[in-house]
Formats: sequence, C-alpha cells, structure tokens
Amino acid sequence: MAPSHRGMAYEIIERPPPPEDDGVSPLPSRWGEVDKFGGLEIASDGLDVKYVGLTKMHDHEAVAARADQPMPPECGLYYFEVEIISKGKEGMIGVGFSSSKASLEKLPGWEPESWAWHGDDGKTFCCQPTGKSYGPKFTNGDIIGIAFKELKDVDLYPSVGMKRPQAHLSVNFGQKPFVFDIDSMMASEKSNIAQDILGSSVAKLHPTADENILLKELISQFLVHDGYIETAKAFATEVQAEAAALGGTSTINGPGMEDDLDALNRQQIRTAILDGDIDKALKRTRAYYPQVLQDNSPVYFRLRCRKFVEMIRESAELLEGPMVKRGKPANGHSVSHIEDDLDPEMELDEQLNGGDEWDKMETEEADNGLRYQDLVQDTLRYGQELRHEFLEDRSKVVRETFKEIWSFYAYEDPRKSPVAHLLDPQGRVPVAEELNSAILVSLGKSSSAAIERLIQQTEVLVDEISEEGGAGAFIHVRNDFLG
Repeated sequence: MAPSHRGMAYEIIERPPPPEDDGVSPLPSRWGEVDKFGGLEIASDGLDVKYVGLTKMHDHEAVAARADQPMPPECGLYYFEVEIISKGKEGMIGVGFSSSKASLEKLPGWEPESWAWHGDDGKTFCCQPTGKSYGPKFTNGDIIGIAFKELKDVDLYPSVGMKRPQAHLSVNFGQKPFVFDIDSMMASEKSNIAQDILGSSVAKLHPTADENILLKELISQFLVHDGYIETAKAFATEVQAEAAALGGTSTINGPGMEDDLDALNRQQIRTAILDGDIDKALKRTRAYYPQVLQDNSPVYFRLRCRKFVEMIRESAELLEGPMVKRGKPANGHSVSHIEDDLDPEMELDEQLNGGDEWDKMETEEADNGLRYQDLVQDTLRYGQELRHEFLEDRSKVVRETFKEIWSFYAYEDPRKSPVAHLLDPQGRVPVAEELNSAILVSLGKSSSAAIERLIQQTEVLVDEISEEGGAGAFIHVRNDFLG
C-alpha cells in the first residue's frame, strides 16, 4: 500500500530576539540524543525514534523528542517529513515543533511554545491542551509533512511525541527527496512576495516624479555616469518624443556640455582598458586627470599589473600558431623556434603546386617566433621594473598580486596555469570601473551611479531582514530582479 502524504503549515508570531550570532546557522539533521525523554529509543542514524517505555500513563503524560538543531529563521520556509512506521495503540502521536522550554513529558502542542498535529484525533494544538479540527487521523505508512514560515526571532525545533508503546517514527530532514513538492510551495511564496514588491509605491523615494519618470531618471544618470553621453542624449530625446506622442510632456535631466567633454575623456580611457591597451589608458589619464594616479596608488598599481597580464596574454596567443614550439633558455623562461622536421613529401607537393604560398607561411611563422621571443624578453623586463617600482610597498595586496602574476613563469603555457583566469578579458572590466570611479571622485562626483547605490542599499537591507526570517528570506535582489 503506497504511503499517503498529509501536511500542516503554521505562521509563527514574532518573539523577542535571541542573542546575535554571526555564524551560519546549522540545519536540523537528526533527533537529539540528549533532548528527548528517557522512554524513547533513537536509532544509530538518528532518524528513527521508537517508544519503548511504560505501557500506562496519565491522560496528559507522554514522551517527546526534539531535533539536534533549531530551524534557522533565515530559511524563510522550513519543511520536514515524518513517516509513521507504526502508530502504536490508538495512534496517539504528535508531529510539530517546540522551543527548548517545552516539556518533553507531554505531546508537542499541549505545552506553551509548542505546536503540533495529533494523529489520534486529527486536531492541531497550539500551546494548549485544547485542539482544533484540522485533518485526518494518522495510520501506518502515512507521511506527515510540516512546513514552517515566518520564523521570526524564536528558536523552534522539529519535535515528535508519543503516548503508546511500539509507536515508531522515521524523519526526513532533507537527506532524501521529499514526497511533497516543497519546491513548488517555495516558488509560490517567492512569486507572491515578488508581486507585493512590484506593487509597492515609490512615491516616497522621489515625491516630485512618478515611478515611470523615476526609472528613466535613474537610467539617464547611469548612462551619463558611465560616459555613454550620446546614448544618454538619444534616450532623453526618445523619452520626450514618447511623451509628445501620448499628448503629454515628460523631460529628464540629460547631459550638459561639461558632461560631454568629461564623459568623452573617461570613455576613451575606459575603451583603452577594455581593449587591453593599458599604455594608452595611462597616457590619457595623465593628460586629462594628472592627479588621479598620484592620489590613487592602488588604482595605479592595478593598471600596471594589468599591463603585465596583457603582455603574458599576448605571448600566450602567439603560442597558438602550429609552427611555434617552446624551448628553455638560460633565464628559465620559454622561447620559441620554428619546426624543422617537416614532412618531405608535403614540401615537394607545395613546391610543385606553387611554392609562393608555402614561402609566405614559412616567413609568417618565422616572424611569429621572433615576435614571441622579443615579447618574452620585454615582458620579463617590464615585470622586473614593476617589481622594483613597488619594492618598498609591503602591503598584503601588493605581495599577493605579485605572487599571482609571477606564477605565470612556472608554467610552459600560461593558459593552463592555476591563474589562467587572470588572462580573461573580463578582468579588464573591474580595472576600468575602478579608474572611472577614481576620476569621478577627483571631479567631486559620486564614484557610483544612483541606480548602483540603490541596488547596493537594497541588497544590504534585504540581507539584514532575511536573517530574522520573514519575506526577506525569500528574496535575492540580483538573482530575482536583475538576472
């Protein structure tokens, strides 16, 4: 006979906060060996519990056990299942949750700070011995599912209780797939909360503008901030045209002439970095904003190190030619030479069918090898100059960065080294962003766009409220709204 599934869900009231704990909360994993009544026997795996005690008890006496860990509030919604292996006589079993203050000599639900569904009468009990009709009675083979949400500032443990011998239960704390589709329940909760968020008013954020204008202002400011002046102008024009077509007026603050020149300079510097031309970026920065690099040594250091990485990257790309092989010179770094063991028959065929193409290829490969050797030497010299320039800087960042970038020399092919990720062109982006922020600060402007600050502040707030449970535990700003 296939087991049936029954479920119960509760919303928990808010209680005074417990002492702060900065660590990651562990999840319940088994029944507690200590936090149980003596008449209960727990299996070696900690998941099965059986009543082996007295056959007779007073009406409101029973035996109970709690899990080894409370349900963490930051889960938002916590779920576990209990299988009724044997209900014992009369099926007097309670499945629910309780705090550590609840007595283990009574069924959960009868005591303050305990809630449970009882199998002998199908009622739920909430902190008192008087229950309310809820669902069917338990029988052997049933799987009881318990879901919890709104776990705010209170330590509650999964709990079970029994009153008759031979009652036998087995718990699933997630060590195997659940019978109930809890994922769909989670998705539904997330969807409801997301709808509430989308329906919220933003009037208090910008009293003089509606939500539509506020969003357009944020987008326009972001475009100007990051130097996309022409795009910002086009966006402002489109907003005005759209409003005119609808018979209204709508304006947003577009870029001014001062923004034009400043943004053009910053965009040229940014483009140079994203193209991997660090020398050009340094030259333009010194020309347009001479104090920035002097006042921001960490930014200057990152730029210089990025140039070293770009040189390593270029030399690695030269290795892709099929005719280039690497050898080891006296300085320990690899150099290239041209493959000289060519297939004689292939050479003859090429000569008969037009040796010009072969000569051209051979010349290109020879040039490729020479370029590689020159670049290797240039990179080595540059790296030595870089290290000498920052020799007096004993900061952790500088030391660890040097350790990373110099480790390229320990591998024949930098692309196969543990630090190969540094060669990814995406690594140029944070360098460009950091320099752009430093330039903006030097101009008396914010280092980040308003929409970026708004996102960052929202993430901090959501993270903070999620630690206390509630709706915040279901939301991830970037994954749910920016993904």
